[in-house]
This record gives sequence, C-alpha cells and structure tokens, in this order.
Amino acid sequence: MAIVKPFKAVRPTRDKAALVSSKSYEVYSPEMRQSKLAFNPYTFLHVINPGYKYHKQDLSGELRFKLVHNRYLEFKENKIFKQDTAPAFYIYKKTTATNSFCGIITATSVEDYHSNVIKKHEGTLRKRELLFENYLKNTGFNAEPVLLTYPDNDIITKIIKKYKQQRAEYEFTSTDKNSHLLWVVDDKNDIAQIENTFKEIDTLYIADGHHRSTSSCLLAQNLAKENPNHTGKEDYNFFMSYLLPESELSIYEFNRFIKDLNGLNPDEFLIELDTFFRIEKRGQELCKPKEKHQFCMYLNGDFYALHLRKSNYKFTDALSKLDAQILYLTVLKPILGIEDIRNASKIMYSQNKTDSLELKTKVDTGDYKVSFGMLPTTIKELKEIVDVGLMMPPKTTYIEPKLRSALTIYEF
Repeated sequence: MAIVKPFKAVRPTRDKAALVSSKSYEVYSPEMRQSKLAFNPYTFLHVINPGYKYHKQDLSGELRFKLVHNRYLEFKENKIFKQDTAPAFYIYKKTTATNSFCGIITATSVEDYHSNVIKKHEGTLRKRELLFENYLKNTGFNAEPVLLTYPDNDIITKIIKKYKQQRAEYEFTSTDKNSHLLWVVDDKNDIAQIENTFKEIDTLYIADGHHRSTSSCLLAQNLAKENPNHTGKEDYNFFMSYLLPESELSIYEFNRFIKDLNGLNPDEFLIELDTFFRIEKRGQELCKPKEKHQFCMYLNGDFYALHLRKSNYKFTDALSKLDAQILYLTVLKPILGIEDIRNASKIMYSQNKTDSLELKTKVDTGDYKVSFGMLPTTIKELKEIVDVGLMMPPKTTYIEPKLRSALTIYEF
C-alpha cells in the first residue's frame, strides 16, 4: 500500500515559471552557470548559488546552506515564489525531441521507504547522505523531486488525461527545446481518487534520486528524535516525488572506459577474454550489441563483438543475469583488477544516449585503453533484482526524464 499525499507547493508565479526553473546545478558548465546568473535575475540558480550575490563562488558547508535559505526567503519576499493555499497534486508533462513524459508530483512517505514499499536499486554513499541531510535541515526545503515509477494504472491515466485537456498552469519551452506543462490538481474528489488508487499499489520503485530519498529519510529520523510531540504526520515525514508510469520511463546504458589493461598488452588481454567470450573482430565497423549478454568493445583501434560463453558462466540469481554485473565478474574484476567499481580511479562511465561513436573517440585520444558498451537495462530486469533484495552495480542505468528544479518546492 503506497501512501501519497497532496501538499501546498511553493512555486513560481505563472509569468516567471520559465525564468525560475532550472536544470540540476551539476548539469551546467561553470561558464553556462555564470551566464545564467549574470543575465537572469529570476533563475533558481541564484538560490542554490548564493555566493554570487557577494562575488564569492567558493562558499561551502553550513554557511552556504544558510545563505541558500536566505536567498530562498528573498525569492518569497519578492513574490517570485508563492505558496498554494490548499494541498494539491501536480501533473507535470515534459516533452523532448524523442520522448514525452507525464506523471504526478506528490509527497511520498518516509515510512514507505523504511518498510520497502518504496524500493531502491542502487546503494548510496554515506558521505553524500549526510551532506544532503545537512543541506535539507539548513534550507528547510527540497526543490527537485525524486523520480519514482509505478505499474501503469488505468484510473491514474484517466485522471491525467482529464487534466491534460484543460489549460495548464505553466506552459513554456526551455532553451534546450524541451516543453514543460504543469496542472494543479486541487479538486477534492480527484485528490481522494489518486490517494485511494495508490493505496492499491504494492510497490513504488526509485528510478532516480537515491541519495535525495535516503537523505530525506535520515532527516525525518533526526527531526523526529528532536520533536517531543512527534506524531508521524509532520511534513518532514514525507518527501517530494514525481510518480511516472513504467511505460513512460526511458532507460539508457552507461559505457565503461578503462585507463589501463592491468599490465597486459592487447593480445594478452584478448586471450584472457577468450575464457568467457566468443570474440569477433569487427575492425572499423561500428559494433552494437543486438541481444542481452553481448558486448561491444573498442581496443587498440578496432571494434570487437563479445558473446558470452554461457557454458563457462553460471546464472545464479537475477543480478548475475544483468549485463553490467556479467562484465564486472568476467572482465573488470578478474582481468583488469577493478575491485570497487564505485570508487576505482581507473574506470570512467558515460551515458550512451547521444554519441554512438563515443566508445571509439574517447579511446583514440589516448586517455583510455579499452571501452565497453552494452544494451540498456530493462524495467523488468530492474524490478526482478530489486524484488529479491539485491542492488544493481553503480552506473547501470541512465534514466529519463531528468527533472527541472523549482517548478514545485516542498517545505518541511
């Protein structure tokens, strides 16, 4: 039973939504960030980059977090942000050149996270959990929802369709040529129907935002301890999420780039690979896997197709069938000596969405010795792994949509 709750979002006024909302801070290059800060006084980047006002770009820790809170208050005082007077859900649609996504922004339950109603597929780093928990505690808000996915549901689809036929509260196109629409669901009957429908859904899966959700749960635990009148209904017991049906989720793969061959020359490396793979040399022909358990490799100026020898590799559980795990167990760890793929300095990951020649171009620069590509993970694979309590290797999935910050803000 999944608990979803309407909330009183703080959000930009209709006329400023396009100017306020931004991509995640890390997405922008320093030059692009500086340009937006200089020429757009309404961008949310002014809130999360508070030192710009004082010509200080190197603020960090609690000082920066407190100044973020102050810039946020300024946006409210200057009526750039307003808070809705009644709790609502928010239907948000994003359309790119290739995909369209439409889901519901809600408050989801910390208790559901702890009871495994909300399930995660990636491990998190304690250092990042604590950092973001400290950020949340000092700022008092969250401006970017966690991306959750749920099985397609006819009732929810019908409600979304109803609102899409109405005028949107926000409708704008961002400079990356993506369109954004947002509708406010404040009708009490529609709110009750959404709440009751999700109560019939057993599981929600985190698609993107593992550290944000974990940090929100950590904050809730700490605030509960500090509150002698804690009831479990306080706003800090929930975190903002974007609920998207599984059919609209887009999953891409990450390529792997390795800096050295662990003391082997290319011929010796190929011989080591021969134990687990049937190897086809493709030369300059661009190689792309056609089915699961096949890999594309670029080495020493040539492409290779690697086909897993299933007679030499044993499938023991859902995780062992995952291509990213197969590559780790057969190549990265035993041959290339990469034990900890989360922290290893000799491996680099890059999402394979826009550059089909990336496997070749990054190796040809000399920065890397070998690269590997694979097919994207499916939502079916993700759920099978998560449902038996296992975690996927880091950088297994690059999931869209990537959500903008500050279209809706959740305070606690």
